[in-house]
Amino acid sequence: MILSKVTGTIVSTQKNESLKGYKLLIVQPIDLDGKPIGRDMLAIDQVDAGVGDTVLCLQEGAGAQQILKRKDVPIHTVIVAVVDGLSVEIK
Repeated sequence: MILSKVTGTIVSTQKNESLKGYKLLIVQPIDLDGKPIGRDMLAIDQVDAGVGDTVLCLQEGAGAQQILKRKDVPIHTVIVAVVDGLSVEIK
């Protein structure tokens, strides 16, 4: 799982037939302090996330196919949860 922030949406008039009906979002991986790390990614939204939301992303082709219950979807990253809160204990 990758902690990320939704930074934008993708609107496409042409896309793979198997992607029709799915909302595509741009997500930026973040660290536990909310600071950006890594590169932006495109992800299929399965939880009705929106711009500004902190989310958990699954980044694995086979896992994405299992979540979508489809093997014909060419997807690598899926948003699987909206994060309501985050708590880190320092020992």
